[in-house]
Amino acid sequence: MDGMDRKIEKKNQSLKKILWISFAGILIFLVFFKIVFGDKSTKLNVDTEKITIKPVIFSKYQDYISVNGTVEPIKTIYLDAVEGGRVEEILIEEGNKVNKGDVIIRLSNTNLLLEISNNEAGVERAINDLNATKINFDNQKLNTLSNILNYTYELKKLERTYNYNKTLFENNHISKEEYEYSKEQYALTTEQLKLLQQKFVRDSIFMTNRLLNTEESVARMQDNLKLVRGRLDNLNIKAPVKGELALLNPEVGEVVSYGSRIGTINILDSYKMKVDIDEHYIARIMKGLKGEFEFAGGNHDLVITKVYPEVRNGTFAVDMEFTTNIPTQIRIGQTTRIRLELGESKDALLLPKGGFYQSTGGQWVYVVSENDNIAVKRNIKIGRQNPRFYEVLEGLNEGEKVIVSSYDNFGNMDKLILKK
Repeated sequence: MDGMDRKIEKKNQSLKKILWISFAGILIFLVFFKIVFGDKSTKLNVDTEKITIKPVIFSKYQDYISVNGTVEPIKTIYLDAVEGGRVEEILIEEGNKVNKGDVIIRLSNTNLLLEISNNEAGVERAINDLNATKINFDNQKLNTLSNILNYTYELKKLERTYNYNKTLFENNHISKEEYEYSKEQYALTTEQLKLLQQKFVRDSIFMTNRLLNTEESVARMQDNLKLVRGRLDNLNIKAPVKGELALLNPEVGEVVSYGSRIGTINILDSYKMKVDIDEHYIARIMKGLKGEFEFAGGNHDLVITKVYPEVRNGTFAVDMEFTTNIPTQIRIGQTTRIRLELGESKDALLLPKGGFYQSTGGQWVYVVSENDNIAVKRNIKIGRQNPRFYEVLEGLNEGEKVIVSSYDNFGNMDKLILKK
C-alpha cells in the first residue's frame, strides 16, 4: 500500500507540472499577441458630465459675423483755432446745444492789435504818399503846359517876324544877317517846342504808370488791412453749424496756439454706428453690406457706408448708417452687438462652435461612437464660420456626434473612454 501511494503522488505532481507549463505558455502567448496585434492607441477616461457633445447637422449656413458697434453722431465738426490768443471767456460749456454763429470762446491777442495798428499806419502813409504824388504830378503837368503855351506864343511871334523879314530881305530893305537871325530864332523855337511837347508826353506816361502802381500798392495794403482786421473776428470762436458742443478743451487763462484743436460739435440730425471688425475679414468687407441689431424691443437695419482700411491692433473700422427709423432712445456712446451679413445663405454640414477650436485649430476633433462609450480622434477640414457654427468641408457626416468643449485636459490622446 505504501508503495502504491508513492506511485500515485508522482503522477499527480507530473500533471500539475504540465498544467502550470501550459498555463504559462498560454499567458506568454496572450501577452505576445497583445504586444504585436493589440490596440496601441493612447486612451484617457473622461467624465461625460464635464464635456459637451453636439451632433453634426445639415442646414442653411448663414454667412454672418457678430461685431460690436458704438453709436456716434452722423457727422462731427472739429473746432480749430484759426488765430492764437489767450482765453478770456468761455460763453458756452460742453454738453450744451449751439446754433450756427454762436460765440463759444473769446480770445485776446495784443500782438494782433499791434500788427493791425502798424498796418493801419502803413496804409495811411501810403495814401498820403499817393496824394502827394498826384499833387506833384498835377503841378509838374501845369508847369509843362504853361511852358508849352509860352513857347507856342513865342513861336507865333517869331514866325511873324521871320515872314516879315523874309519879305523885306527879298526887297533889299534889311540885311541878310538880320534875316538869317530871325530865321534861326524861329527854327530854334520850333524845335524847343517839339522837345517840350515830347517831354510832356513822356512825363505823362511815366507819372500815369507810377500813379497806377502806387494806387495798386495802396489797394493791396488796404486789402491786407481788411484781412488783418478780419483776424480780430477770429478771436471769437464761433459754432460753424447747429449741433451739440461735445468737447471743449481750453480753460480760461490758457494760451491757445494757431491750429490747435479747441473742441468738437456733434451734428444730431442722425446717427451712425462705428464698428470694429477683425482683420481676418478685411478682404470680404465692402460698402453696401447689411447688418441688423436689436434695441428697445425692435430690430433695426444698417448698411456699411464707409470702410477704413487702416488696421490697428488687429482690427479695422467701418461706418454703418441706419436704413430704417432710428430709435428715439438711442444715445451717443452706446454699444450693441450687430449681426453683419457677409454673403447669401446656403446648405452645408454644420458643426456647433466650442472650445475645441482653440486646441486643434479646427484640424481634428473627437468623434463619439454610436454606443456613446468611446470618442476617437479624427482629422477634419473646416471652412467658413459664424458666431454659432463651423462649416464642415471634410471628415464628418450628418448625425455624427462630436465633443465640442475644450480639449485642454485631454493631452494628445487617440481615444477617450467616456464614463457616465
